[in-house]
Amino acid sequence: MNLKRLVNRQVVNNLSRFNGRVRTGRDFSTITASIHSSNSSCDGVVPYNCSNSTPILSFNRYMHTIGETKLIGSSFNPKHNANDSEDEDETMNEFLSRFVWIMRGKLTEVYKDSDKETINGMLLVIVGEVVSEMEKGGLEQMLDVSVATLSQGFSRDLWKTVWEVSNAVLADMEKERKKEKMKGFLQCEEVQELCRFAAEIGIRGDMMRDFRFKWAREKMEESDFYEGLKRLREEVRAQEKAEEEGKNAVAMGEEAAIMDEEKPKVVTLPMRHGKINYKIYGLDLSNPKWAKVADRIHESEKLDWPEEPKPISGKCKIVTEKILELKEEDDPSPLLAQWAELQKPSRIDWFTLLDKLKEQNTRLYPKVEEVLLSEKSFQANIRDYSKIIDAHAKQNRIEDAERIVEKMNENGIQPDALTTNILVHMYSKAGNLDRAREALESLRRLGFRPDREIYNSMIMAYVNAGQPKLAELLMREMEARDIKPTMEIYMTLLRSFSQHGDVGGAGRIATTMQFAGFQPNLESCTLLVETFGQVGDPDQARNNFDYLMRLGHKPDDRCTAGMIAAYEKKNMLDKALKLLLELEQDGFEPGLATDTVLVDWLGKLQLVDEVEQLLGRIAEQGEAPPLKIQVSLCDMYARAGVERKALQALGVVEAKKEQLGLHDFERVVGGLIAGGFVQEAQRVHGLMEAQGFASEHLKVALTASQAFSRKRPSK
Repeated sequence: MNLKRLVNRQVVNNLSRFNGRVRTGRDFSTITASIHSSNSSCDGVVPYNCSNSTPILSFNRYMHTIGETKLIGSSFNPKHNANDSEDEDETMNEFLSRFVWIMRGKLTEVYKDSDKETINGMLLVIVGEVVSEMEKGGLEQMLDVSVATLSQGFSRDLWKTVWEVSNAVLADMEKERKKEKMKGFLQCEEVQELCRFAAEIGIRGDMMRDFRFKWAREKMEESDFYEGLKRLREEVRAQEKAEEEGKNAVAMGEEAAIMDEEKPKVVTLPMRHGKINYKIYGLDLSNPKWAKVADRIHESEKLDWPEEPKPISGKCKIVTEKILELKEEDDPSPLLAQWAELQKPSRIDWFTLLDKLKEQNTRLYPKVEEVLLSEKSFQANIRDYSKIIDAHAKQNRIEDAERIVEKMNENGIQPDALTTNILVHMYSKAGNLDRAREALESLRRLGFRPDREIYNSMIMAYVNAGQPKLAELLMREMEARDIKPTMEIYMTLLRSFSQHGDVGGAGRIATTMQFAGFQPNLESCTLLVETFGQVGDPDQARNNFDYLMRLGHKPDDRCTAGMIAAYEKKNMLDKALKLLLELEQDGFEPGLATDTVLVDWLGKLQLVDEVEQLLGRIAEQGEAPPLKIQVSLCDMYARAGVERKALQALGVVEAKKEQLGLHDFERVVGGLIAGGFVQEAQRVHGLMEAQGFASEHLKVALTASQAFSRKRPSK
């Protein structure tokens, strides 16, 4: 049955006009050939010929690539089974469905006044001609201009439109095939493992999606590479086999046959039995849902399928090389603007440029990345901002990170939970407690509960700021939310309370540690001994010291020094010496920490000979006396009136004045005043005030010493 007889006269007239009017981006002034009836004839019209406009041959090649049909030479095997026929029909149906959907839009755009019935008739005629050409197998004639025997029912312009639409359809089908292939690699175990690892280190959202597609694409390219190697190996084997057969062949007929086998086979459309069985949903206009479904599919593909970067060539390649050769102090903005004007880039093109820059010019990479935040075609999102902020935060460049945050706000992008998380860590690490608290409150307002890492950062910030009680409150909040603090957090808090001499806080942390399942160790017991020693409670210090030994730990030099310092607070020299004798019997040898406490204690008692004996033992160990010993010696020799040694120790102390605290200055100045070294005392007091320390009783003592002008004793 002739399809043209199904069309009324209006369809014929419209299609005739369509032959001359449809062009890509242009409108013709004249109407070309009209559609001919089955009995009419016309002069041969040479079809539009282009190397990229062979949709039927491309369709054959596409079917061969995906394995839907088995093409052998240019003939069709009549012994094909029903499954192969169904697969071919399914692929053909998809091609024709997409073809009709696009062609319908072009017809509707040209003939706005035509009704649905007219458009449907025109589509039937066009599709009928396309299917007729595919059934005749006239592909070689379409490619050869000299023997063009295609249907003369369509003009050159109409065939051009048909070929353009067919190429677009085949491109979409190829893209769909790649998409289906990509889905398999997206679900492979290696990609899933990489995604799980990325999720554990905090990668979420768009960044995770980009990485996932990147890894899947790499796996697919790797698979294609090995498949190509496999095909090459098979070709080499076939060639070797052919060469071997050629050596054994003696007859000319065999040699000719071998040469025929080596010729490449041309893949064409197979000859089929009967008509092509196809179903075109686009022609079923009774249900308009198919057009909406197609629109949604095309829109979703734009989002789900990553774009491919454009090739860089010509002037754009020269500009790219100039960008890669820029120095860190150069301004990349002019070259980037020129590159954007030449390349007309999308987001994937910018990322391709950034990847090259990251490999060849690492120092310039952050600067270019920041410039692109203001580039419209880059389409910067919040992940781009947070990535740059994180890079600045890791390098402790707080001002740069704050500048990016300010640029975010100017562009109407509010920091999300991930960005705020980065700010909390950055300010905590920098010791900016106020800004860290503000970032933490912003995180809570966003409805995000802080995790263990955020709590750890904030606790360290409070500890470094000298506020262990506020840090303890955060630790209690962690426990209330079933987030178990680590051993490091407990030890950090215990160490902070010990340094501040807070016995209650240190005791609470030690008890909480035991309830949390962490057994006391040498470090925790030593900190408790030092804490009780600072407040002058040698009994509690000794209890923790003995408990340490009951746990099976041997006290080290630092722990023993803490216990001796506790006895020093109450001036219990006999108990301290007794403890040292007991420990020496167990093999303990006092180290520098214990000797430092003993020198300080004996120096206060003015036991100069005993102190010098300890100094001799320290010198035998090959260790230099620490600053604390020099402070003790300066105080002792000044009070004892040993001028030479007092001034010698004073010179060492003044050389390290930046390391002195208020207590050290008071000790040195007080000893100099007591020994009659008034001028030296005034000089050290001036150094003390220059360091930002002030002491009223020292001012009174200096004033009194100047009034009475005590005479310096001599020894």
